[in-house]
Amino acid sequence: MKTKKVLLVEDEPLLIDLYQERFSEEDFKLEIARDGNEALKKADLGADLILLDILLPGINGFEVLRRLKRNLDTRDIPVIVLTNLGSEQSDSDKQLAFSLGAVDYLVKSYHTPDEMVEIVNKRLA
Repeated sequence: MKTKKVLLVEDEPLLIDLYQERFSEEDFKLEIARDGNEALKKADLGADLILLDILLPGINGFEVLRRLKRNLDTRDIPVIVLTNLGSEQSDSDKQLAFSLGAVDYLVKSYHTPDEMVEIVNKRLA
């Protein structure tokens, strides 16, 4: 079976470390992008799935998602939007994420790295 390539777009070092450790145990190739511009460059190189944080340095996650879906080379890559934004904003953010083409919208603090691996496995099955 081919190793699945997941692009994690995240600027929080602790989360990057947790996800890297957990995804490597599952035989995923986890690419890391720490900001929106890096995410767009790495997505152009291909990925089976993208985990995309909303709050990023430079271009935010919504703009990254918009550009990914406009690009013929990246528009078919499933994107799961990740956020730590709970609160009153989350409903409109969730609607925006789906309207831009995200396949899922997850609040990071509600999901352990184990659950994230499970969610990604289901999406790529």
